[in-house]
Amino acid sequence: MSILVQDISKRFGDFQAIDQVNLEVLSDSLVALLGPSGSGKSTLLRIMAGLEKPDHGQVWIENEDATYRSVQERKIGFVFQHYALFKHLTVRQNIAFGLNIRKVSKHVIKQKADELLDLIQLQGLGDRYPSQLSGGQRQRVALARALAAQPRTLLLDEPFGALDAKVRKELRIWLRELHEKVHVTTIFVTHDQEEAMEVADKVVIMNKGKVEQIGTAADIYDHPASEFVMRFIGETNIISKARYHFPHLEVEDHHQVFLRP
Repeated sequence: MSILVQDISKRFGDFQAIDQVNLEVLSDSLVALLGPSGSGKSTLLRIMAGLEKPDHGQVWIENEDATYRSVQERKIGFVFQHYALFKHLTVRQNIAFGLNIRKVSKHVIKQKADELLDLIQLQGLGDRYPSQLSGGQRQRVALARALAAQPRTLLLDEPFGALDAKVRKELRIWLRELHEKVHVTTIFVTHDQEEAMEVADKVVIMNKGKVEQIGTAADIYDHPASEFVMRFIGETNIISKARYHFPHLEVEDHHQVFLRP
């Protein structure tokens, strides 16, 4: 499912969270919204999900104006950072929760739950409770629950932010493999540069409510569009008075040169 964000703006009081953002997400792609805290990435994700309404602009889903459609009408699965699993339900019951609400037949629910337990590599753990799982396993269950309703798009708000570094790295690989299996348009928010560059097909770098650059990991690293992107992605050496240090370069003396180590 394709999503087009067109000239979106959003304020919270005096704070400009999103400032005239334009973004196109192609069907079946895996896109990362990357930026520091307060850059507007989570607000943009929530606007795409229908959890926030923009002050200006439009959200198009499959070439239809969905700006004021409800979350349910958009057929979007949303996964938060802190799992939001039901503690009193088993893993299987958590996964099947949305299907039960829709009054799907028990046979179909069991079949779907089994398929998803296999997909998230938690076969045999369906009767356990969330408290009996590791953080990484709980996040997999949250993803499976979102996938159970067969959403056209999956939106993830810092899905691995509450996990330790080792588990995050394992789940990054798993998310990439999962996407290649299910082919659902997926957009995830992160402030982790390595996570975005390793997992996503396209990376959208945001700063102060604006999009600084959109591209592949290689494009952004090799051809940063701004000083912010250069400083934010990877390690950078900044050399002042560039002409003095590099007389062969055709730059003004007061200009800085940014070098990758």
